[in-house]
Amino acid sequence: MLRRHFTLGGICTAVAGLLHASANAQRQVISSSGTGLEGDVVTTRPRPPRGQSASNQVPPPGSAPPPGTVPAATILVLGDSLSAEYGITRGKGWVALMAAQLQKERGDVQVVNASISGDTTAGGRSRLPALLNQVRPVMVVIELGANDALRGLDLDSTQNNFEAMIEACRAVNAKVVLVGMQIPPNYGPDYGAKFAVMFANLSKKYKTGLVPFLLKGIADVPDAVNNFQNDRIHPREEVHPKMLANVLPEIKKHLNR
Repeated sequence: MLRRHFTLGGICTAVAGLLHASANAQRQVISSSGTGLEGDVVTTRPRPPRGQSASNQVPPPGSAPPPGTVPAATILVLGDSLSAEYGITRGKGWVALMAAQLQKERGDVQVVNASISGDTTAGGRSRLPALLNQVRPVMVVIELGANDALRGLDLDSTQNNFEAMIEACRAVNAKVVLVGMQIPPNYGPDYGAKFAVMFANLSKKYKTGLVPFLLKGIADVPDAVNNFQNDRIHPREEVHPKMLANVLPEIKKHLNR
């Protein structure tokens, strides 16, 4: 039996607060134009001093970076609003915090955040090939799936999309770290259980890195509502360091292999 990593009160209130709202409100979350990256491919490498060219800028989609312009270790983050700094100050999300931390430890690391608020696994799958060609990452962090679940999409299709993304990364020798999510039992215990275990099964099958639950210690605590914005679905800026703490050890472990 799958062990629950969250309480009904915490996860229902925090992660899926809008599931009980109107369909229009749910669509607003899925297609939000809030303070997120909203599809920008953004490098989180520190900006060069004034007067110097930004030689590590990510080139336009569909093109390849000039030789010698990509650091030895480029990490691509492919995610949704949880990684796209939705509703918080630009540069304060867990991805940007990760980039800053890794820069302190090794200067050859660049983090490229290609997350889009509202993205699904199908969207990530369609965008990934061009990003792999463009960024040439040594590691891809896949933080997707929550919007598939919020829409009640068929889990076989979601799993197929994950497998296609993992295989695309393996084809270019990029390591993969899957960032897992859990959902409340609104769609029935069977759907929620299969969704939660899907990440572990994929990680075992393809020998990828795995973060079991991005919101561990955030959505599974008694006062979870205090960790989220007013929409009750997006974490507050103050808890992004906790999200980073859940992710960074796994990324560093596989980056150093």
